[in-house]
Amino acid sequence: MAPPSSPSSPLPVSNGHLIILYASQTGNAMDVAERVYREAECGGCRAVDVLSMDRFNLSCLPDEGFVIFVVSTMGQGDPLDSMKGFWKYLLQKHLGARWLEGLHYAVFGLGDSGYQKYNFPAKKLDQRLLDLGAKQIIEKGLGDDQHPAGFFSSLCWKSFYQNCTKIFVVVYCYKWRLDGINYQVGDSLEILPTQNPAAIDAFIQHCKLDPECYITIEAKGRIGIPNCSIMNSSTDRIKLKTFVALTMDVASASPCRYFFEARLIALTSFCLIMSYFATAEREKRRLKELASPEGRDDLNWYNQKEKRTVLEVLQAFPSVQMPFKWLVQLTPPLKKRAFSISSSPLAHPNQIHLTVSIVSWLTPLKRKRYGLCSTWLAGLSPNKENLIPCWIRRGSLPRPLPSIPLVLIGPGTGCAPFRAFVEERATRAVANHGVLSSEKGGGFFVAFSRELPQKIYVQDKIKEQSARVMNMLCSNKVAIYIAGCSTKMPADVTAALEEVICQETGDSKESVSEWLEDM
Repeated sequence: MAPPSSPSSPLPVSNGHLIILYASQTGNAMDVAERVYREAECGGCRAVDVLSMDRFNLSCLPDEGFVIFVVSTMGQGDPLDSMKGFWKYLLQKHLGARWLEGLHYAVFGLGDSGYQKYNFPAKKLDQRLLDLGAKQIIEKGLGDDQHPAGFFSSLCWKSFYQNCTKIFVVVYCYKWRLDGINYQVGDSLEILPTQNPAAIDAFIQHCKLDPECYITIEAKGRIGIPNCSIMNSSTDRIKLKTFVALTMDVASASPCRYFFEARLIALTSFCLIMSYFATAEREKRRLKELASPEGRDDLNWYNQKEKRTVLEVLQAFPSVQMPFKWLVQLTPPLKKRAFSISSSPLAHPNQIHLTVSIVSWLTPLKRKRYGLCSTWLAGLSPNKENLIPCWIRRGSLPRPLPSIPLVLIGPGTGCAPFRAFVEERATRAVANHGVLSSEKGGGFFVAFSRELPQKIYVQDKIKEQSARVMNMLCSNKVAIYIAGCSTKMPADVTAALEEVICQETGDSKESVSEWLEDM
């Protein structure tokens, strides 16, 4: 976020109260809201409420003085599930241009510049708040996952230090429950992965914790704990080892910057975080270097690019012994992973199929890393009963009408939801020669970009089948779906479609681009 170039009016004196509202699908916006909260805490604000947008009473919004909105982007720029009700409320016509004249706000969006509708929800929210009379504290920030420093590169911390407040980190837990298999094509499955038991034991042993003791977790203040919490109330008792295994990502996620920072935090007493707990002078100096502004690049390399886990960082600084309450706050929460469902309930009753790529990569120092959830799923034995904590997420991909022709473009695991689409239509059309037959204008075309000496991409196949694609596009109604990795693929596919249409129709690129945008 950047400071506004010319504030329309001076900020009023705050009573120390701040609302942070987030809309998150996979937890990224929740992480940013946590960071904003901590920075506000350092700024000395006395009270903060952190809530998901769907848990906030919108009728109270005009009465709030300062609100920070943290909004993720999903799919084609549509509002996230937790933001839909919030956004619908703000669009009511009877809300006048002065409805939010007493509100001062900031908006931070999380997006990926590889997608065409980059940070649309944040941009639209910012404009709507201005239309309703609200005043910006600072210019909207647009976080880009493609940036080397990630989303946080667009946050202006100096401005936050002056205008924000603080709160404890929320502990996020998840309940393992599945009320039968009831889903539709276009839905996705969220899975809470199981961590390596050896890593959990190593973490507990290194931190000198008692794995068999029972603990009680309480939230401080009015914090938006998700409904999927495994703890029904603040009085629930849970075994420490179970709590760590279900809620604390100790061997997969990289620690947040706060894990290293040597800054004073206004809690019950002033404490320094990791460097404060280091007893070895050499480790203390190194941690302070990493936490300093001058050490930001070094920290980014050490932590983010090398993807060191919490356990690895603690093992690298053996003299650091944090109390468990600090570990709970600073260890990233174990997050659910979302996968597009690749089966149709009509074709496979009482089954859910997933198409999963086993994630692995080399760090800059050539260390092999593996994805937590995909590796765990790959290691499950089909001959044994396996417990997989999972939830259905509705409508992740809009379901097409049965009568509309489809152009499905899905590189890699992007083919997953389209497998479900094809299965659904094939099941309904068994007696009618299927849905991919040439007699019905269908087709199935494969592009290999890695297996062959000459790389062939999906956009090459679009150009190769230009007549067939154009014939589909010229029908009364057609739906084009693109799924898969971000980076350049969506833009390249869009460019290929534009090229095909321009060649076949002679229309200008500008008019074709507008036509595709309006589809």
